[in-house]
Amino acid sequence: MREKAYAPYSNYEVGAAVETDTGEIIGGCNVESSSYGLTCCAERTALFRAISEGHRKFTSLAVSTENGGMPCGACRQVIWDLCKDITVHICDKDKLLKTIHASDLLPDAFDETFLK
Repeated sequence: MREKAYAPYSNYEVGAAVETDTGEIIGGCNVESSSYGLTCCAERTALFRAISEGHRKFTSLAVSTENGGMPCGACRQVIWDLCKDITVHICDKDKLLKTIHASDLLPDAFDETFLK
């Protein structure tokens, strides 16, 4: 998925893939805009794509960058909202670097329980 990234401004290509509860793998890549705030990260692209295809339950998410970068804050919130305490695999260009959980990415997360 990193090879499909559209990153003409940062040149930081990111790929992600989410695994559904049925074992389907759905990928996404980062897509940048010249108005940086409109950029969509690979993690959100993969998750939004999966949601738009009708999936609602996920077992794991993988993120791949050149140097093993972690999900940004916005992605951490979306991962929590859509997946709860999912397993997240962080990879660089060559290998798996570590496996963590969404609760490690976003401790004391804000979610729908605060909206009641």
